[in-house]
Amino acid sequence: MRNTKVAHRYAKSLLDLATERGEIELVEVDMVNLMNMARDNRDLRAMLSSPVIPSDKKEKVLNTLFGDHQSQLGIAFMRILASKGREAYLPEIATHYVELMKQRKGILIAEVRTATPLTDELRAQIKVIIGKMKKGDAEISEVIDPGVIGGYILKVEDIMVDASVSTQLRKLRREFTNNPYEVKI
Repeated sequence: MRNTKVAHRYAKSLLDLATERGEIELVEVDMVNLMNMARDNRDLRAMLSSPVIPSDKKEKVLNTLFGDHQSQLGIAFMRILASKGREAYLPEIATHYVELMKQRKGILIAEVRTATPLTDELRAQIKVIIGKMKKGDAEISEVIDPGVIGGYILKVEDIMVDASVSTQLRKLRREFTNNPYEVKI
């Protein structure tokens, strides 16, 4: 169940409440833990999104998993969502919270898609390109995609630079199919 708007609103509300209480960093650690646990544990994601498992059972599981490790605000937030039947949104809320915190800290989120893993030299060049695009520190995630063929696709927040061979080949194919010139023999 992916409902980005709902998850974003909950994450923003949690961030506002954490700011008011002065617990931003504690809640950030909590949300990072939740995000990582949900990403790595398919059973947890299935349990949270299951309509068959009652909310009180889900709340007990969340208390068992996070009760000792969470700030009071983090665990209270999870309990409220579980009691309202919104626990399926927790992994996505955690992801949005972490993204909001990165924005607040001025950290740019960048994704580089290449056909092969980046070398240290190429990684440094990508950081220079990102620095020219936007100011701030960049957190780069690398994605290996053989469909790129060569070159790279760089996404930095709302900007995308597509310098991939696959895109260049697509453009050439389009040019050749729309060729207005006819061969006369």
